Amino acid sequence: MSGTEPSTASTNDPTAGTVDLKLEVIVIPVTDVDRAKTFYGNLGWRLDADFAFDNGFRVVQYTSPGSPASVQFGSNITSATPGSAQGLYLVVSDIEAAREDLVAHGAAVSEVFHPESPGAQFQADGTGRGSGRADDQASYGSFATFSDPDGNTWLLQEVTTRLPGRIDTGVTSYASVKDLMDALLRAALAHGEHEKLTGEHDEQWPAWYADYMVAEQAGTELPT
Repeated sequence: MSGTEPSTASTNDPTAGTVDLKLEVIVIPVTDVDRAKTFYGNLGWRLDADFAFDNGFRVVQYTSPGSPASVQFGSNITSATPGSAQGLYLVVSDIEAAREDLVAHGAAVSEVFHPESPGAQFQADGTGRGSGRADDQASYGSFATFSDPDGNTWLLQEVTTRLPGRIDTGVTSYASVKDLMDALLRAALAHGEHEKLTGEHDEQWPAWYADYMVAEQAGTELPT
């Protein structure tokens, strides 16, 4: 095999990677650091750092609730044009609740929508968007958008059931109490349908809940 030929190793093999490469921070370009700091602080995001140096370099870091990754902005931190960070994803388990929370914290958030054509969620003019949640509230199908003062745009996406291979199937975790509560409510609703099918009370419901919640997060077949 020549050095220019692509590797044939499967990138879908969960055991292929041997070294953790954790995406920790995304840099967003802003014009006014203090204005951006006020905006993200008002959203209720956690301030992790604000370091300024004599040479004019300044870095500010915020982390949104429940997120393992953070955003940074500042002075002399990037040459990108302010406002050029577009379509940064914020994954939520309940898009209506997330939208209401952001609005309450001062963000101008769009109405919830679903794409009627591929990629419509990224079209700034709203082309190809249908009003409201996706049909049957399908996971990955419902969105809302908002921007910071420089025009960097954020895209809320509702995810309730992960696609297969998207997470470590050996680990089940929830980023917040609300995410766990929402998962329990979905399991309870599904378990109610399960008991209707069997026609009897399920004394082993804790085990059924656990199986459902693990399968839902791993993207594997859900129990019925």
